[in-house]
Amino acid sequence: MNAYIIAEAGVNHNGSLELAVELVNVASAAGADAVKFQTFKAENLVSKSARKADYQKINTGNSESQFEMLKKLELSYQEHQVLVQHCLAKKIQFLSTPFDHVSSEFLIKELDVPVIKISSGDLTNAPLLLHVSQSGKPIILSTGMSTLGEIESALSVLAFGYTSSVAPSSISEFDLAYFTEQGQQMLQKNVTLLHCTTEYPTPFLDVNLKAMDTLKNAFHLRVGLSDHTNGISVAIAAVARGASVIEKHFTLDKELPGPDHKASLNPTELCALVKSIREVEDALGSVTKIPTSSERKNKEVAQKSLVAARDIAAGEIFTVENLTVKRPAGGISPIQYWSWLGKKAVRSYQEDEMIRE
Repeated sequence: MNAYIIAEAGVNHNGSLELAVELVNVASAAGADAVKFQTFKAENLVSKSARKADYQKINTGNSESQFEMLKKLELSYQEHQVLVQHCLAKKIQFLSTPFDHVSSEFLIKELDVPVIKISSGDLTNAPLLLHVSQSGKPIILSTGMSTLGEIESALSVLAFGYTSSVAPSSISEFDLAYFTEQGQQMLQKNVTLLHCTTEYPTPFLDVNLKAMDTLKNAFHLRVGLSDHTNGISVAIAAVARGASVIEKHFTLDKELPGPDHKASLNPTELCALVKSIREVEDALGSVTKIPTSSERKNKEVAQKSLVAARDIAAGEIFTVENLTVKRPAGGISPIQYWSWLGKKAVRSYQEDEMIRE
């Protein structure tokens, strides 16, 4: 099965519906499976006194608060509806990450998105995890900044949500749900974990791509990568290691103002990413080691046979001086070389002639 490629538009529309529509066009043209935005109301997401992350300060300055920055990056619910319809027209899946209860309700009930992507920052947001899982929607959960213990706690909340429609009487019920057969079955059916490093851009030494394998072995769920590195090599490597989902930020122009543009792919790079991933998936092929259909025609040309190193008379003994190995194949295999040494030639051979029985 091919990896599900999410082109992460995020807030790279800068609050403009026109730019958001163009981002959909770019993601569709690149061949991504989905284009993902972010759904939030700034007042529900961040306190007015919250400071910006360092990368946000670098990319947008420090003259405004995180709240003020995010307020300018909101898309209205009506604009979301326009984007959903445009995605249908462009034959690409619309996705979005909710950052608060109200936004998740809108995505689930009004837009009926097929899957909810939860950000790394909300991996410990148990109320949001519970609400989304009780809707029955599949979840893609990023795991940046988290430990295995925190991931297991999040999965416990999801297991409870997928198996119960009531509020928990205590958090111990989450653990109980996680260890039930039904809870595990619902997680395996509905949850994909994305390995992630929450830094923009992520230094290559901090990627720890092998941790994707750890997630799969620890939780026996589908795994993928939310990649914040520069370039496309890490995402391609993740597919070769078995990622079922790849999420990658992209932008129309890395020089646009805003927090995420510089750590995003441009349209040309996004096309290259999708093309490279599909080529790698084709190349992974089968675990069976046999000659492929494309190389069988070369077998006779490239492999070799036993041939006469010089003219050989009938009755002459085959020796290391008169017996050698040359292309093409089709005669006696060179593996039989030692078996023929010391035998008598039953007929004469000219130089370069294949030895026959």
